[in-house]
Amino acid sequence: MSSHRFDTPPFVTTDHMGFRVVIRAQLDAKNEILLPKTFALHQNYPNPFNPVTTLRYDLPEKSLVNITIYDLLGRQVTTLINQTQDAGYKSVIWDATNDYGKPVSAGIYLYQIHTGQYISTKKMVLLK
Repeated sequence: MSSHRFDTPPFVTTDHMGFRVVIRAQLDAKNEILLPKTFALHQNYPNPFNPVTTLRYDLPEKSLVNITIYDLLGRQVTTLINQTQDAGYKSVIWDATNDYGKPVSAGIYLYQIHTGQYISTKKMVLLK
């Protein structure tokens, strides 16, 4: 089995900080793309982190994906992804900023994926 990686360049717009989506494709012996069998949200890495971390997730089918970061009080910090994505092994990088592009405080944060019927939440630690 071989693996290929496609990176999109980071970007900055006038009202949001940019992020990078990494799409990983795994190929079988016949060079056919293997797709995940189930939805999954993996532990971020590195964890603890400073200043950026990667969130990986698996989509077995095309889905509307929402990935949101929350503080421990349940307040929304930022939404990283809110769009329809094709099936595959995915990841997104969070640069520890909020929806306004401002750096967030050190502490524990929750990240949640919501794709139709699948919802999963994990914890991560930002050190400063």
